[in-house]
Amino acid sequence: MSHFSLSRRQFVAGASALAALGPTGPVLAQQGAPAGSLNYGISMFDLPLTTGQPDRGAGGYQFTGLTLYDPLVAWELDVADRPGKLVPGLATAWESDPADRRNWVFTLREGVTFHDGSAFDADAVIWNFDKVLNDKAAHYDQRQAAQVRPRLPSVASWRKLGPMSVQVTTKAVDALFPYQMLWFLISSPAQFEKLGRDWTKFAFEPSGTGPYRMGQLVPRVRLDLVPNETYWNKKRMPRLAKLTLTCIPDNLARANALLSGSVDLVELPAPDAVPRLKAAGMRVTGNDTPHVWNYHLSMLEGSPWRDLRLRKAANLAIDREAVVALMGGLATPAVGQVQPSSPWFGKPSFKIGTDVDTARKLVREAGYSPQNPLRTTFIIPTGGSGQMLSLPINEFVQQSWAEVGIAVEFRPVELEVAYTAWRQGAADPSLKGVTGSNIAYVTSDPLYAILRFYASKQIAPTGVNWSHYRNPEVDALCDKITSSFDAAEQDRLLARVHEIIVDDAVQVWVVHDTNPHALSAKVKGYTQAQHWFQDLTTLS
Repeated sequence: MSHFSLSRRQFVAGASALAALGPTGPVLAQQGAPAGSLNYGISMFDLPLTTGQPDRGAGGYQFTGLTLYDPLVAWELDVADRPGKLVPGLATAWESDPADRRNWVFTLREGVTFHDGSAFDADAVIWNFDKVLNDKAAHYDQRQAAQVRPRLPSVASWRKLGPMSVQVTTKAVDALFPYQMLWFLISSPAQFEKLGRDWTKFAFEPSGTGPYRMGQLVPRVRLDLVPNETYWNKKRMPRLAKLTLTCIPDNLARANALLSGSVDLVELPAPDAVPRLKAAGMRVTGNDTPHVWNYHLSMLEGSPWRDLRLRKAANLAIDREAVVALMGGLATPAVGQVQPSSPWFGKPSFKIGTDVDTARKLVREAGYSPQNPLRTTFIIPTGGSGQMLSLPINEFVQQSWAEVGIAVEFRPVELEVAYTAWRQGAADPSLKGVTGSNIAYVTSDPLYAILRFYASKQIAPTGVNWSHYRNPEVDALCDKITSSFDAAEQDRLLARVHEIIVDDAVQVWVVHDTNPHALSAKVKGYTQAQHWFQDLTTLS
């Protein structure tokens, strides 16, 4: 068995454990002990799950995921001027067996302990796989499983090879598999036993290996995080003595809380409040973020969206620059699943933009008009982390569609309900009569940008191909991508898939997020990564 290199993606970035450990000794001493406190106003109405696998989408990982826990494979989050890459987490190395590429061996990090003092080892990793993928296990947790199972579609089996080594076997050869492991967080088996095998109790006394420990948790109100003084990664030692996460779901209320000094920083400030925030001396930040706000369209028998003319019309009817203005400039127009700067964009022949006349013409050709509109229903979230100005943007799009003869009625639901419906797919009985789903999400890697939405093997609930989209050419390309261990070849194939799905107008793409934040002068340090994951240990 040998390591292999995949250039920019660096699937075996784990070959250098020292790089993950970062500065130690004098550097750490220079950084000083954690000091001060900050209060972070977050856009969620409740804290994400604290038992190991957070809910509430990718946004939940920065709050109760990567603070309390660690993955085997991590994402580089302490850089802002370029996309990150895969780096070692609780695994120092991972490798695919050349004799059988389905078998991945993870070498685990020595000397790591959970918050409760118990040791991290191969048994803990196996226990955590069972926790979310083995419904016969006594400690299986359906709530955590619902969050992470769709993020681990390739996993077939797992076994212990030695005290600090595990093997994960995938269902088929999958060169992108390490990306799935970013989402798999490790909680303490010993703490679960200590608390009487009760996940409800564990939520209030969690134990991971992460840089923070839980202080006080008040559901739907706040969570206090304090430093884990024995954290293994000195580069990610918290700089704060306490970080408080405060739930403020209303955009304007968050801005007002920052202006009043009730909190020190907020995510997703209300665009209308940005001038006022800047005038008050607040720093408003954002970054290139691989994150798209869009609609999935049902391709099931009987859905109007099986008509390509209507799918194209829905894309052409929207003035994306007006949506950017609605967001106070805190967004960029989307003309596909990924940004045109992405190596996976390709050269689609369908140019997405604003062309209302062509949209009306296509709708008429499909048998509808503003006087005789297509009537259908979409499920949408009322708000939440990553959903930007969910209701205002949806209402703007709704009006734009009405002008060309598409009358969409919305079924607004809380974000976690929307995520559940997204994972269930268009064919789920609970979505009878619903032909579209609005969810914004991360597109930071090949799996999360392309494969999980367009390969027929990923049709929900196996993956999040919500639409039940099937295209034999796309399927063949996806198979080639997962069997290729050459990054340049992967990029070429991914670009071809993106060309096809844009030309097929599989979705309605509206804008890309910039993940805006507003920070008071009290916040001295914060690195905003080009990702929806963020590292809150960079706050000072």
